[in-house]
Amino acid sequence: MSHTIEQVRNFALTGQNGAGKTALAEALIFNTGQLSRLGRVEDGTTVSDYDTEEVERKMSVKTSLLTGEWKDFHFDIMDTPGYADFIPETLSALRVADGSVVVIDVGAGIDVGTERVWRYAGDFNLPRMVFVNKIDREDADVTGVLAQIVDRFGREAVAIQHPLSPGEGFNQVVDLIDMKLITYADGKAQESEIPVDLLDEVSTLHEHLVEAVAETDEELMEIYFGDGGLEAEVLKAGLRKAVLAGQVFPVLFGDSFNNVAVDRLLQSAGDYFPSPAESPGLNFSDAEGEEQTLVASAEAPLAAFVFKTVGEQHVGELSYMRLYAGSLNHGDEVHNVTRHKTERIGQIFELNGHERQEVQSASAGDIVALVKLKDTHTGNSLCAKGADLQLPAVTFPDPLIRVAVTAREKGGEERMVSGLQQLHEEDPSFNFRFDGEIRQSVLAAQGDLHLETIFKRLRDRFNVEIDTETPRIPYRETIRGRAESQYRHKKQSGGRGQFGEVSLRVEPRERGAGFEFRSEVVGGSIPTNFIPAVEKGLQESLNEGPISGSSVVDVSVVVYDGKHHAVDSDEVSFKIAASHAFRDAFVKAKPALLEPIYQVTITVPEEFLGEVMGDLTSRRGRISGTSADGHFQVIEAEVPLAEMDRYATRLRSMSQGKGMHTQSLVRYDEVPNDVQARIAEKSADQAQAA
Repeated sequence: MSHTIEQVRNFALTGQNGAGKTALAEALIFNTGQLSRLGRVEDGTTVSDYDTEEVERKMSVKTSLLTGEWKDFHFDIMDTPGYADFIPETLSALRVADGSVVVIDVGAGIDVGTERVWRYAGDFNLPRMVFVNKIDREDADVTGVLAQIVDRFGREAVAIQHPLSPGEGFNQVVDLIDMKLITYADGKAQESEIPVDLLDEVSTLHEHLVEAVAETDEELMEIYFGDGGLEAEVLKAGLRKAVLAGQVFPVLFGDSFNNVAVDRLLQSAGDYFPSPAESPGLNFSDAEGEEQTLVASAEAPLAAFVFKTVGEQHVGELSYMRLYAGSLNHGDEVHNVTRHKTERIGQIFELNGHERQEVQSASAGDIVALVKLKDTHTGNSLCAKGADLQLPAVTFPDPLIRVAVTAREKGGEERMVSGLQQLHEEDPSFNFRFDGEIRQSVLAAQGDLHLETIFKRLRDRFNVEIDTETPRIPYRETIRGRAESQYRHKKQSGGRGQFGEVSLRVEPRERGAGFEFRSEVVGGSIPTNFIPAVEKGLQESLNEGPISGSSVVDVSVVVYDGKHHAVDSDEVSFKIAASHAFRDAFVKAKPALLEPIYQVTITVPEEFLGEVMGDLTSRRGRISGTSADGHFQVIEAEVPLAEMDRYATRLRSMSQGKGMHTQSLVRYDEVPNDVQARIAEKSADQAQAA
């Protein structure tokens, strides 16, 4: 059916891996009438997890878009991955959503990943709800998990339902707003009055909800104190206002596997989440670079954002797009502001996982997919011609794992580079580049599983097999002392010879000061026209230091004397002489090897603190402090990059998958003498072998 912007509700399902988000998405869409039967994750039959990798792993690796109509609402629901490697998928979904439902497994409770997505939703100023799932578990502790939710998310988290008889056979919830008992049989809901023996318990819960809502509004407080309560309709209106303002986070309970109370989540999302027209305006940059606020409106010129791109065989690129303003029709010409390209709109689809329903148009608030856009990729803004609105892109976490990659087959290097560049346009959360400093092609991703998905896509779509190895460390070389050296290059092999002599002095500079060259040659011992050749020889020497073959930094070189031959001297001779003299002086000047040091922030449950800190110490890490963040401990440390290989995998192993970390380069420090000696020895052996 057609719908207005006021009827649209866009929200993302977020939460930890295994919480049941995909099963919940399946049940939500089933309730809208889009499915005739419920699929199962275990059977690989869900609409949402349709990718072969998702079916094999029985987990989501990318965000799926689901669309359905229910009562007076049009829903665009995004099912996001819960595994940490795919957090950029979640961020992209939250960027275009108007609300977030955090799904919690009643047995597992809240881990660091759940808190992370909760905070991300807050960063986007999204209204939030909590859906406590799997209430049919034998170990379901409703009171305990609700207390944990309030503890972690704040007293703004308030139950609007109460589940009866958690555990096997669970099929009843109490609606704490309308004060009705809802019983489920074969997915059908039946309302009835609350049994007398439960009235005292649920009345207390109802009173707590009423008080929480009343506290958010002075007018409601007056009504509450005057009347001793709030009528259901007044309560609903007040709750909606409070949810939109982020003053209340409704908590619901259910069982997605058996489709118990899932319809209440649909109803609550419709009642309490905003329409796109009610969402806070999106800040953007106009053609002059001025910050503006874009408020959703179907009558305004087109403004849309591509938050995800999927390459599909036999289809091409599928671009997931949120329309913030205006409308989009088949055959329209639009302007890609990001790439300064014009695109003609072909087919427009509403999606339910891999199932596509073609529509002729889309309007502000809609989330749709387009096919075969020529120059449009993830993070691009599309606008009506003349309305150059650059919408804000998503900022992804820095990649945590690095590998050096080479094509396995001879001649496959070009296909590998082309394939990775295309995949990066679809998924900007990984990086790929040739690192000239270490002379390797390096791929950086969010984790091992993220790497595996990239390699699989590269193999399946571009027929490229690749080999990986640990990337070299981008060491740098410098000096701590002062030294002088002289070198004469003389070569005579018939005909014209070569001759050049250079005397120079090297001195250390402050860290970060770079390379400095000066000439103090007097009397023409080195003719002026050969001085640039001397400097060029020195510059080339900086690319490969004598200790490890790494680049040389923060060195001053003064050329003060030399000799030349009227016939045999040339630029090549002075380049060679300068290079040899520099290398000799460098070795005499107390050379030092510098290594990259990373600031590492680790968040783990308290019970793993000791093991994680001990592991950091074994990696030459320097712990600067620890602090409490709720029930988690945050460790701040500085660790050499050489000790961080596959750390994300190690941390998950130590913390049973509950730990997370971020890392960023802060500086270069001197390598300990014993480590420097080992690196120098290894470099010498490699040079000899070559």
